[in-house]
Amino acid sequence: MSGSAHALGLAAAARAIREGTLSSEDYTRGLLERIAASDANVLAWAHLDPAAALEAARTIDRERAAGVVDGLLAGIGIGVKDIVATANQPTQLGSPIYAGARPPFDAECVVRLDRAGAFALGKTVTTEFAFLHPGKTRNPWSAAHTPGGSSSGSAAAVALGQVPAAIGTQTNGSMLRPAAYCGVVGFKPTLDALPFDGVNRFSRTLDTLGVFARSVDDCALLASCLADPGRIAAATAASVAPRIAFLAAFPWVGTGAEQARAMGVAAAALAEAGARLEEVSLPEAWRDAHRCLRTIMLHEGAQELASLQQHERGRMSAKLNAALDEGRAITDQAYRAALAERGRMIEEAPAWVAAFDAVVSPPTPDTAPADLTQTGDPACCTLWSLLGAPTISLPIALAGNGLPLGLQLSALPGDDDRLLAVARWCEERLPFRGLV
Repeated sequence: MSGSAHALGLAAAARAIREGTLSSEDYTRGLLERIAASDANVLAWAHLDPAAALEAARTIDRERAAGVVDGLLAGIGIGVKDIVATANQPTQLGSPIYAGARPPFDAECVVRLDRAGAFALGKTVTTEFAFLHPGKTRNPWSAAHTPGGSSSGSAAAVALGQVPAAIGTQTNGSMLRPAAYCGVVGFKPTLDALPFDGVNRFSRTLDTLGVFARSVDDCALLASCLADPGRIAAATAASVAPRIAFLAAFPWVGTGAEQARAMGVAAAALAEAGARLEEVSLPEAWRDAHRCLRTIMLHEGAQELASLQQHERGRMSAKLNAALDEGRAITDQAYRAALAERGRMIEEAPAWVAAFDAVVSPPTPDTAPADLTQTGDPACCTLWSLLGAPTISLPIALAGNGLPLGLQLSALPGDDDRLLAVARWCEERLPFRGLV
C-alpha cells in the first residue's frame, strides 16, 4: 500500500495502523516515496533523514507488537517546524547562524507527540527566526509563488501529502496565511492552549503553537494530542447550523476581488445550508489593532534577539535587522500602552463576538503573490493573533490563476471545541479538491 499511503489523512492512517491493516514502516515508506516524487520544486524540508525515519517507524511497530506503545497517533510521522527543538534532529531556526545546531532536549510538543505514539518525521522549513525573510520553500500549487510564512514548509508538506499533519507556529499570520496559500486547513488554537516550551520565541505575548492537516477533524486530533488532557477534544463535535458573523474586510488592508468573490460564494452556500449570517464591521476602537500588534511584536522581538543581533548582525537578513531596529526604538511607554490597548480589546471582545458561534473573515487579501522574496501580507490574521483567539483557515476555492483561496473562522479565546465544530460544519458544505 506504500504507493498510495500518502493519500490517507491523519485519523485514517492512525486507525489503519491501530487495526493492523498498515504498518508504521509501510506508511512511513509511502510518505518518503511521496516526498521523493513531489519535493524537488517545493523544498518543504529543512532536515529529513529517510533511514532514521524508517528506523523510528520500525521501532514503533516492534513496540506496538509488544504492547509497549499505544496512543491515538501511534506510528505516525509528523512534520515539525524548524524552530521546535528536537534532540535527534537539527533545529536551525531558518538561519545560517544555527546551521546544523542540535539542542540537547525535545520541545514539550515533541514530547507529547512521542507520548501519543507519533514521531517527528523531519523538520519543515521556517522563515528566518519565524519572521518575514523567506526560506527555500515554494508554493506547492505553483513554484513561482510564495507558500506564505513563517510555517511555510509545514503547510506545503501537508498540501502535497508528504505528511498527514504538521506543527507550525503563529505570531501574526504565520499559520493561517500559509494554510490559505497552500490549500490546507490550519488551526491556531487559543493562546497557550498548546505548549510553547522548547520552541524558539519571537514575541512572548503573541507566539502560539498550531497545527496543519487536510481536514478539520485531523487538526482537532493532532491538537488534542498536543494539548493538556481534556483541553481540546480529539473528536470534533457535531454542530447545528451555526450563527456566523461575516466580516468582509479589515480596515487596515484591502481585499482583492477574487478573495471577496470567493467569500461571497461561500457565505451564500452556508446560508443556503441553514447558517444564519449577519454582516458585521469592526468596532471603531479596534481600528488600530494592526499598529498595536506591531508595537508589541517588534518590541518583544528586539528584546528576545538583542544579544544575538549584537553579535551576529551580519548573518541576519536586512529584513530582520530592520524590524529589530524598529522594535528597539519603541519606547517602554509605547509598549506598555499597546499591551493595555490589547487588554481592553480582549475585555471588549465578548460584547462583539459572543452572540455568534464564529466570525468569518478573509485569511489573506488574495492568492499567494508571485514573488519568492516575500511571504505575503499577514494583516488579515492580525486581529485574531492580537486577541489570542482560536482561528482556523479552510480552503474554499481556486482563483483564476489556479491558486487556492481560504476562509478564516474565529471565536472567543477558550472556545476551541466550538470553533472546530463550526469549522467542520462549514467544511462539509464547502467542498474543496486539494492536491492529494
